[in-house]
Amino acid sequence: MTQFSYLSAVRESYDTVADTYLERVPRPAELDALTRATFAAFAEMVRGGGRGPVADVGCGPGLVTAYLTTLGVSAFGVDVSPRMIALARRAHPGLRFEEGSMTGLDIGDDTLGGVLAWYSIQHTPPEQLPAVFAEFHRTLAPGGHVLIGVYVGDNEHVQPDQHYGHPVSYKFHFLPLDRLTDLLAAAGLVVSARLEQGPDEGKKRAYVCVLARKPAKP
Repeated sequence: MTQFSYLSAVRESYDTVADTYLERVPRPAELDALTRATFAAFAEMVRGGGRGPVADVGCGPGLVTAYLTTLGVSAFGVDVSPRMIALARRAHPGLRFEEGSMTGLDIGDDTLGGVLAWYSIQHTPPEQLPAVFAEFHRTLAPGGHVLIGVYVGDNEHVQPDQHYGHPVSYKFHFLPLDRLTDLLAAAGLVVSARLEQGPDEGKKRAYVCVLARKPAKP
C-alpha cells in the first residue's frame, strides 16, 4: 500500500467512526432519485462493456458495493480502514473486501470494468489526486468507466474536530467541478457526464456525480 501522511489520519479516523457511520449513513436505496439513476446508468454501462468487475474504492462498510451487485454488476470493495473492511465483510460475507489505498491499488493493469469512488476522494489533498486518478486509469480496462461522487467548493478545506460524534483528524477538500474534471482529463480519463446538485435538506454544499471513461484502444 502506497503511504502518504494524510492516510494515517483517514485510517485512524474511520476506524474510530466506523460503527456509528454504519448506523447513520443513508442506504443507497434511500438516496435521491437522480443519484440512484446515476448508479443505474453506471451499472448499465459496466454491464454493457463486459470488461470486468467494479472496484468500489473507499467502500466503507460495503453498502454501495452490495447495492451495485443488485444492479447486476460484479463488484468488490477496497478501503484504508481495517474496521470498515471488517464491518463490510460481516454484513456481506459473499462479497470481496480488501484493505488498501486508492493511491496504490493491488489490482492488475487493464482489469476493471469500472471504478467507483463514492465520496471517497474527499479526504485526498488535491496535489495527490493525479496519483489517484492515474491508478484509476491504470487499473481500468480500455473502455472502462469511472463514477465519482463528491462535494464541491472553491479550493477550500475543512478539518473538523469531530464527526459522527467521535474525534477525527482527517480533512475534507472541496474543489471546483471544473478543476476536478481537468484532473481526470490530465490522467487520460474522458469525462462523459457531469451532474451537479445544489445544497438540499441535510446537505450544506453542492455535490456532483462525474462519469468518465478510459478510451478504448483503436
